[in-house]
Amino acid sequence: MRRGRQVFQRKFTRDQGQGPRVNNTSSGDLNDPAQANLGAGLSDSCTGCHGRPRGSAGLGGDVVTRPDSRNVPHLFGLGIREMLADEITSDLRATRSSAISQAETSGTPVTLSLKSKGIGFGSIKALPDGTVDTSGVQGVNPDLRVRPFFAQGGAFSMREFFVGAFKDEMGLEAVDPDLLAAHNGARVVTPAGLVLDGSLDTIKAPPVASASDDSDGDGVTNEIPTSIVDFMEFYLLNYFAPGTYQPDSVRPGLALFHSIGCASCHIQNLQIKHDRRVADVQTAFDPVHGIFNRLFASATVLALSTDDGSGFPPLRPPAGGAFLVQNIFTDFKRHDLGAAFYERNYDGSLQQQFMTRALWGLGSAAALGHDGRSINFREVILRHGGEAQSVSSKFASLPDSDKSKIEEFLRSLVLFPPDDTASNLDPGNPSAANFPQQGHGSIKLTVLFDDSTDPE
Repeated sequence: MRRGRQVFQRKFTRDQGQGPRVNNTSSGDLNDPAQANLGAGLSDSCTGCHGRPRGSAGLGGDVVTRPDSRNVPHLFGLGIREMLADEITSDLRATRSSAISQAETSGTPVTLSLKSKGIGFGSIKALPDGTVDTSGVQGVNPDLRVRPFFAQGGAFSMREFFVGAFKDEMGLEAVDPDLLAAHNGARVVTPAGLVLDGSLDTIKAPPVASASDDSDGDGVTNEIPTSIVDFMEFYLLNYFAPGTYQPDSVRPGLALFHSIGCASCHIQNLQIKHDRRVADVQTAFDPVHGIFNRLFASATVLALSTDDGSGFPPLRPPAGGAFLVQNIFTDFKRHDLGAAFYERNYDGSLQQQFMTRALWGLGSAAALGHDGRSINFREVILRHGGEAQSVSSKFASLPDSDKSKIEEFLRSLVLFPPDDTASNLDPGNPSAANFPQQGHGSIKLTVLFDDSTDPE
């Protein structure tokens, strides 16, 4: 955890391989899909894009994409999103397998509803010859893989996401034998527990095949070693979910949010069946114990303690239990929200469907919508059309007092600076000298696993 956080926050240098060497010798033709990342930003750190509030995996500014801009999302709760999307995928594919088996046994076509965690993804039809008709599938690709990363749903693995970002946004080439093996068709389990199966999914290869490769020709090899990739994946898997601020006062707004139908897509709570994290942090409004920002975080261990007889400290694998994810507000589906949300692609076409943005952390955003084009909550809600037109119209017909209640509720879904948030791991001390520069409390998960009696 500590090492991953250091990597996330550090600035990389040219001597380490950082630099604008993506398509550096290309013709600069943005109509060529292979050169589209010429329109991407350039950074020397993960925090250059995902860096607010104060040193955390927070919101950033706009990045140029296709060729419109997008609002950089925060990374709070990223591992939770990966786990939920992966479990939904497994459920949908299990339904597909069941339909195929039933059709082959009965000799007649079989149509089954695609549903997971209470979310409907349309239906799938299997024929006796083992083929499937995916014309009834909704909100997900025909392969039934839920891809929660990127606004349009472009990746399902944090590992693939940030290995690509190291290359495209920083010019850094990561060495990753797991992604390479999966790209070549193998089934691997990453150190953070995600199954990558190249026989089921198309997985992008890492930029280099070995630590000795130098595909960008900058004279630097092994720019991001495999160990760094592992640290980053584990760090992001266990990164904190956003918090809630003044939940009691915003309950009327939450009730209105449900009553007009917003929660039909922005589903509030979702269940994880097998949690791969080793700890959880819940952060909520607490005016007594929240000595800075009136937020207090409670961390709990989700790991086992296993003595393997080696004489070293016990192993701490994740317990793998069930976990209810609260206040995430998404359905992991793609939707068409009308022309006001469409994006231009470099080839002149329009990107018309986007993943339902998880609303947690929204209260800390300065600009709204996946593209950051809306200036406040009221405008982004009224901007919804297409599949959400009826809900947007209901919101528009509410009296201003009720609109304000919904907006107040949305403002309660906040990010927070972990280094400045009191917690059961470090409650802080307002009487400390130089408070709040000192004694403000903090969230440091490593405390959960440190053994002060162990000389190691």
